[in-house]
Amino acid sequence: MSERETGPGQGEAGLRARLVAVGVELVTQEGVQALSLREIARRAGVSHGAPRRYFPTHLELLSAIAREGFAELGAAAVAELRGDQKPRAQLAALARIYVDYALSHQGMYELMFRHDLLESNRLGLRETSLPLFETMVSLVGRARPDVRAPEVAGALWANLHGVAQLWGWGSLRLATGADAVEPFVRAALDAHLGPER
Repeated sequence: MSERETGPGQGEAGLRARLVAVGVELVTQEGVQALSLREIARRAGVSHGAPRRYFPTHLELLSAIAREGFAELGAAAVAELRGDQKPRAQLAALARIYVDYALSHQGMYELMFRHDLLESNRLGLRETSLPLFETMVSLVGRARPDVRAPEVAGALWANLHGVAQLWGWGSLRLATGADAVEPFVRAALDAHLGPER
């Protein structure tokens, strides 16, 4: 491996991290369709074969990039959720964070939930989303101790995912004439938790 590919004093871990960082930047700026091994290598300033040393398949590199998205979304949730809030208020905050992230990071969000990546489970990608879901289950259980929290949290998550997708595509705006996504987030919470008391 040449110094150009590793950089002065940069080892294998450094190049691996650089490839992932370039992928994150690329998906953020240009979307999932731009994430080819060749383009990532070109932007990282390495030969087109260099990524294969660290990521034997394209799915592994894409999974590593998607893990960064889950980490960023999880960090945003941790930073926003406060223990002094009631569970319902925390769920409302988490729902807003989720939908806001989906809409402001559309390329990354699409990558994070790509079926082929989740199905292959490279780098444990499926498990990467579990801490956020477990937080949602815990909050649902505290807000509604009378329901089976995993099912209600799963339905709420699916609802929020659908709201984010349909708003991002413009479908909800077209069908309802709404000018903001927030009412749909509140309606999802009310549908799964009951009206706020």
